[in-house]
Amino acid sequence: MRLEGRAMAERVPSDVEIVIVGSGFAGLGAAVKLDEAGRPDYVILEKDDALGGTWRDNDYPGCACDVESYLYSFSFRPNPNWTRTFARQPEIWDYLEDIADHYRLRDRIHFGARVVGAEWDGSRWEVRIADGSTVRARFVIWGTGALHVPSIPEIDGLDRFAGTAFHSARWDHSHDLRDRRVAVIGTGASAIQFVPAIAPGVASLTLFQRTAPWVLPKPDRPISDRTRRLTARFPVLQKLIRWKLYWQHEMLVAGFLNPRFMTLIARFGRRCLDRAFAGAPALKAELTPTFTIGCKRILLSNDYYPTLRRDNVTVETGDIARITENGVVTADGVEHEVDTIIFGTGFKVGDGMAQVAVTGRGGVKLVDAWRDGSQALLGTTVAGFPNLFLVVGPNTGLGHSSMIYMIESQLNYILDALRVVDRHGATAIDTVAERQDAFNAEIQSRLENAVWSQGGCVSWYLDEHGRNRTLWPGSTFSFRRRTRRIDPADHELLV
Repeated sequence: MRLEGRAMAERVPSDVEIVIVGSGFAGLGAAVKLDEAGRPDYVILEKDDALGGTWRDNDYPGCACDVESYLYSFSFRPNPNWTRTFARQPEIWDYLEDIADHYRLRDRIHFGARVVGAEWDGSRWEVRIADGSTVRARFVIWGTGALHVPSIPEIDGLDRFAGTAFHSARWDHSHDLRDRRVAVIGTGASAIQFVPAIAPGVASLTLFQRTAPWVLPKPDRPISDRTRRLTARFPVLQKLIRWKLYWQHEMLVAGFLNPRFMTLIARFGRRCLDRAFAGAPALKAELTPTFTIGCKRILLSNDYYPTLRRDNVTVETGDIARITENGVVTADGVEHEVDTIIFGTGFKVGDGMAQVAVTGRGGVKLVDAWRDGSQALLGTTVAGFPNLFLVVGPNTGLGHSSMIYMIESQLNYILDALRVVDRHGATAIDTVAERQDAFNAEIQSRLENAVWSQGGCVSWYLDEHGRNRTLWPGSTFSFRRRTRRIDPADHELLV
């Protein structure tokens, strides 16, 4: 049984220095760093009844990280107890629970506190919670990230389906899949994990694929007891492993920024297809990607391709026309009878902040400031919204390495901003709009020739205007260098 922090029954303080929204990696990391900096006057507002963010919500069968455990963890809290090179969801969630316990954060977390709005009154933020209560705070650190609003496509007839339907990030564990006829819609990072996990136990599984992804082998293996003992006794060994993994991942940056360098990886991916579907040319053709590798997220799996060759698994590449009471109808008129539909269709990356009414200086709403696309300075601050800091904001995502490294970089930046405000006796710090515009023009210019803008593919990296508002176009160490401290020219202090 997982322990809980403060429930909403114990009222959230009405006035604090800092509000942290969310209790995943970003929120917990912010809390640890605030305590280290001697700023204990904060609360963590969590909408759910448990901490963990993405790793609480995504508990589908087979859920695991696609970045190595030693790298996908805080540098200040290495974990010698990982049991696999790529940790699975329960272990990552346990790791976050350990962070809360080790740093005594539970008493700072208020569960069931869903933030619905925040308004700047000229000196402080008034943060509104769904139950009607408010918290006044000098600073707000928004740590909810981008991957927490499930995306379910609008398909005609879905509301009339007589069976059970759910999204992978809202897995219905009460629904027994044994001997069920299952439809899986989507072939993204979640689907390639849960499809192999559930396929052996279902009567049939029809995978509705719109675009064939690039899938490469996952170098996953158990971590031996001996290795765990050694890394616990000699922490420097784990640091060396982490250092090695970090630079291995950074070598991929050149390929993402110059698509010509992806040729070797694409060649390897095709060889993997050839081996997996030897003797099954028709299935191989359906599963061969038609876009430049890296344009969409590269997926890692050892059991996805073998699963698609099972007798009870069918890959359907026709467009979905509608859903009936009894199944899924494709554009050719064929009805695929199923009693369960599982959506592996990802998240609404740009909608997380859009669901909250955030109002800055002069009554400007964030949704209006971002009408032409979300943008921020270094993914962290937004012009016109003083003392508001985003963690994993626009253009901080990665296609090659660990987001925890990016989160720690942003937290350094935020702490420096707080120090600058204190040192100058200011009320707040805001971002100069022209500097933000120049930064985002630079980012979009660098993205134009990157792999994510090539190859004719459309991905969740791009917004409705075709702009990549998701990914950082460079190395993680270049981002860390730019976030080591704030540039005074980028900001103005309000007194």
